[in-house]
Amino acid sequence: MTRLAGSSKLLRAMNESAALAHLLDPGMLTRADLRELTALSTPTISEVLRRLTEAGLVNVVGHNSGRPGPNAEIYDANPDAAFAAAVSVRDIGPSGAPSVVAALCDLTGAVRGQIESRVDFLTTDPQTALVDAVAQLRSETGTPPERIRHVQIGVAGSYDPGTQTIRHVDVPGFGRPGLVPQIAAALGTEVGVDNDVNLAAVAERKRGVARDAEGFALLWLGQEGLGLAIDIAGTLLRGARGGAGEIGYMPLYAPGAQHRKHDLQDLFGGAAILELGRENGVEGRTPAEVVRAATIGAPEFCTDLADRIAIGLAAVIAVLDPYLVVLAGPIAQAGGETLRSAVTAAMRRAAPLESPIAVTTIDDDAVLLGALDAGLTAVREALIAAIREGYHA
Repeated sequence: MTRLAGSSKLLRAMNESAALAHLLDPGMLTRADLRELTALSTPTISEVLRRLTEAGLVNVVGHNSGRPGPNAEIYDANPDAAFAAAVSVRDIGPSGAPSVVAALCDLTGAVRGQIESRVDFLTTDPQTALVDAVAQLRSETGTPPERIRHVQIGVAGSYDPGTQTIRHVDVPGFGRPGLVPQIAAALGTEVGVDNDVNLAAVAERKRGVARDAEGFALLWLGQEGLGLAIDIAGTLLRGARGGAGEIGYMPLYAPGAQHRKHDLQDLFGGAAILELGRENGVEGRTPAEVVRAATIGAPEFCTDLADRIAIGLAAVIAVLDPYLVVLAGPIAQAGGETLRSAVTAAMRRAAPLESPIAVTTIDDDAVLLGALDAGLTAVREALIAAIREGYHA
């Protein structure tokens, strides 16, 4: 009898988790809708909805009067049941200075608040900066601390989950061993860390030009650094230690000058773009301003920059043969269609490789959006897993 009772409990949990998954996406469903989606009986659906409602995970949000008989109740996930926070760490943020940008979304994905704080990481400990950012979000949105179930951190570096250490990072203090577990302990919640370009790819997969792609490579052209994200059928390739995509470190050696080490960062990173602008008489305070000005009246600059980008892109396409290449980041946004066309032409000159090239269609903060998407996915999966484990989180 113990085995049968356990089986019954497991079945009930599976039914509840399946119903909650449908109410999270697409949501706004009646009992009849859920019965059709889950193939469960009407009494079972009624019991599932009762338990989910009592657990505070589901609400009645309206009635459907468009059908014969009594009005059908419409159910949706309770947006206040759980929250996800996203924190993006920038060496150079939107304000032009080192900053932390953070946002909070509810269980439906609606953004409840967003902040940006300038931070001097030479004098401020990273743990303090991130914990303070989340605390400010909680205060401004009135969110109880225990309702924030996941904090997703995006940083310009790679995260090694084996050692829980951020690597290849230039922001002071973030490479310190033990930092991530310390942040999680201080926040009292689950914490995820990912490369900022990977998170931009998460946003591009959900919201951008790569929504329907079987897979894609996203080349990030930042104000300072370069990066690459590799999406294979919706799964990001991170590598053994989280370092996949650190394309800026790819070495280049000029013929006859083997003693001088160069890499892709030297070829078309932020400093290289500023230098190329000076050589072509294109002015701008930042690399993005230079590229934007060049698209208006400096075709030689665009051709030169595209030829440089094609050197790195040819290596990526030759190895991965992606269905799509997405140019993203501030430089790509500034260059737009002019830069995309120039890079496509440069690729034809460089190598017989045929991956189509597109420019990101996300004009907002792609890293922060991707961190919110990743954090929300983690929260939803944790709620469903908790039900399957036999309790409500």
